[in-house]
Amino acid sequence: MSAATLPQGYYAASAHAAPARPALRGDMRADVCVIGGGYTGLSAALHLAQAGARVVLVEAETIGFAASGRNGGQIHSGHRKDQAELETWLGRDHAHALWELSEEAKTTLRSLVRSHGIDCALKDGLVIAAHNAAAARALAADTEHLARTYGYGLGRMMDARETAQRLGTAIYPAARFDLGGGHLHPLDYARGLASAAETEGAKIFEHSRVLALDEDGTGAKVRCAQGLVAADHVLLACDAFSADLAPQLAQYIGHVESFIAATAPMGDALDRDILPCDAAVADTRHVLDYYRKSADGRMLFAGRESYWTMPRDIAAVVRPRMLEVFPALRDTPIDYAWSGTVGITRTRMPHFGRLSQRILFAHGYSGQGVALATLGGKLLAEAAQGRSERFDVLARVPAQAFPGGRLLRKPLVSAALMWFKLMDSFG
Repeated sequence: MSAATLPQGYYAASAHAAPARPALRGDMRADVCVIGGGYTGLSAALHLAQAGARVVLVEAETIGFAASGRNGGQIHSGHRKDQAELETWLGRDHAHALWELSEEAKTTLRSLVRSHGIDCALKDGLVIAAHNAAAARALAADTEHLARTYGYGLGRMMDARETAQRLGTAIYPAARFDLGGGHLHPLDYARGLASAAETEGAKIFEHSRVLALDEDGTGAKVRCAQGLVAADHVLLACDAFSADLAPQLAQYIGHVESFIAATAPMGDALDRDILPCDAAVADTRHVLDYYRKSADGRMLFAGRESYWTMPRDIAAVVRPRMLEVFPALRDTPIDYAWSGTVGITRTRMPHFGRLSQRILFAHGYSGQGVALATLGGKLLAEAAQGRSERFDVLARVPAQAFPGGRLLRKPLVSAALMWFKLMDSFG
């Protein structure tokens, strides 16, 4: 496999080396078995091991193989629904509790990186760029609401001129600069969490796809091809692929393929002019552009999504959007291009809950999982230890099924997302 076609693209080519971990063989006993080696599962395993629990984590591929090793690496404040929407939908108290958890998510991530010495190019700064005048007004209102109602003072609006100066593009009428946000190397972060969990005593097995998940009066059973884990609790942390083991969750999970391209290093002149603030950027479209610079001066740009078929040439799909934002990159080649499956929910809020008293799940971060999934693992760990109050703040968010049933769900979800994409084009 060439470097350009690695499943995690540039991230796999640039990440720190990871140890080869064995597959699960034979029978094991654990207090908690975690299924899934992404941010949610790794954070859960780490927090449980720190608390003294016997933890076994099984991963079907390798650590960070799916979305946790392929995403944009962006650290967002809040949720995909803004706080005013959450207040109207869920009430003031529930909305405030959700905001507090989202703030804790960022704090938890930064604390884990610092305390465990995770080398993942963590930087502060996230820009939310308004793609039209209406979006700019809504963004300004949200920024003011966060400051007035939640005391959040790390975000401030920028006018068109300052936005152009800080981003190196003049296509946005306004933007919010959020010092509480940030970005990192996502695969290095996942691998760092795994190493930290093992240091604390967790056992991690790769290439150990779960074939069956069941329980009886003695506990839960996680069965892989060559081994079994018997545990008091099981944490299902498979995000977009949760329904493979829990079909009853399928109606709550939508799949979107997101595409990212990494240019060659831009060189000193372009590096000075393009994104000079070195923050991560996400715009306000439904089908958004999001991008940032890598530690070695590449542009990492995600500019399109697919809901049905995979393109043969991902770079050709992403490049036109990138050049609309940064025309100066027209002569800069793309070295890597890759895709990842994003698990979304109909509400765009994470979906937490219980399949039984022993089996808990968390999924559906809808594109904001770097920080929120880290927190999700922490909350799963708390709930498995009998402290479910904070887990229940998210579990109380009503889940909404995607329409259509088993046969029509994917076409209907695809049609809805294409409609949003069409609406974006009018901006």
